[in-house]
Amino acid sequence: MQRFIALLRKRSFSSPRILPQYRSLSAVPNKAENEDFQNQGARLKKLYESWEENPDIGFVVMKGSGRAFCAGGDIITLYRLLSEGKVEECKDFFRTLYKFIYVLSTYLKPHVAILDGITMGGGAGISIPGTFRVATDKTVFATPETQIGFHPDAGASFYLSRLPGYFGEYLALTGEKLNGVEMIACGLATHYSLNARLSWIEDRLGKLITDDPSVIESSLEQYGDLVYPDKRSVLHKIEIIDKCFGHDTVEEIMDALEGEAARSYDEWSTSALKKLKEASPLSLKVTLKSIREGRYQSLVQCLVREYRMSVHGISKRVSDDFCEGIRARLVDKDFTPKWDPPSLELVSKDMVDCFFSPLSEFDPELKLPTTLREPFI
Repeated sequence: MQRFIALLRKRSFSSPRILPQYRSLSAVPNKAENEDFQNQGARLKKLYESWEENPDIGFVVMKGSGRAFCAGGDIITLYRLLSEGKVEECKDFFRTLYKFIYVLSTYLKPHVAILDGITMGGGAGISIPGTFRVATDKTVFATPETQIGFHPDAGASFYLSRLPGYFGEYLALTGEKLNGVEMIACGLATHYSLNARLSWIEDRLGKLITDDPSVIESSLEQYGDLVYPDKRSVLHKIEIIDKCFGHDTVEEIMDALEGEAARSYDEWSTSALKKLKEASPLSLKVTLKSIREGRYQSLVQCLVREYRMSVHGISKRVSDDFCEGIRARLVDKDFTPKWDPPSLELVSKDMVDCFFSPLSEFDPELKLPTTLREPFI
């Protein structure tokens, strides 16, 4: 068995590479950076499937490039495609991403994701289904989609809904950041290491000849650190989070936060309230329903539903909030999005339900290979 398959470098979902210092049977050529992001995602999926079938490959490690594991660069590309009227290419992107997440969730070989840096959106989606997730002191995790008029996708409604209490609702609605220690504490990561020790971990993994998860886990623990959230961590506010974010509607959640802010003068409740007021009102209501439905669905069901929601979102049938949010926060950076509707009271139940409705006869639903790859979760 080959000692180590590959260390994938990921700037975003769309730009994988293989680090040359590791012996590998497969490689992604540099020209992949110049290809459209859908094709790169499809190539990555095919590579993973080929590695899974190769008896000489024991396990796979994925790592970020530079300061980010995945910083959401694909969002800008989606915005440009939508601006050019290339909606079908955007659908292809979501379809490819969600199918790749399903492959990872059913992967038969151990998978290690090193989350050293910004981990958002699709980056979280392709790492959390894997066997091991290593966070560091430089990890920054967030699902900030409501701030750009979208919904936490790529399996987020599955894994966020399974966090303790209503912590998933809090993260999904506010887009608040977590550090590596907090990821460990809430279960989003499995191991923690200082960034300075990552080279030791990579060297150790590079010398392993195994497909045994317990052997890989022992190696990760050997260079890992035992850490606890500091006293300022939001995880110490779980009781208040459950009290505020356990309500049935976004309006009730905001009212609870208003009351908490008035009673305690706590900076946390004021900050959470500010983030909700900055987010797309439509996205807030769509996201809350998505997380609540995700609590009772399998990963397959969540991915199928999220694809449906994403297609409705980019079709602009109800609102253009997705493009407007990207424009305001990532393109023009004026940070003054003009949400439509502009307030929660103007978001009707029909608007929200539209995102969850079946696609038209011209838009096929997401088909996952469940008969070929039995889902684990």
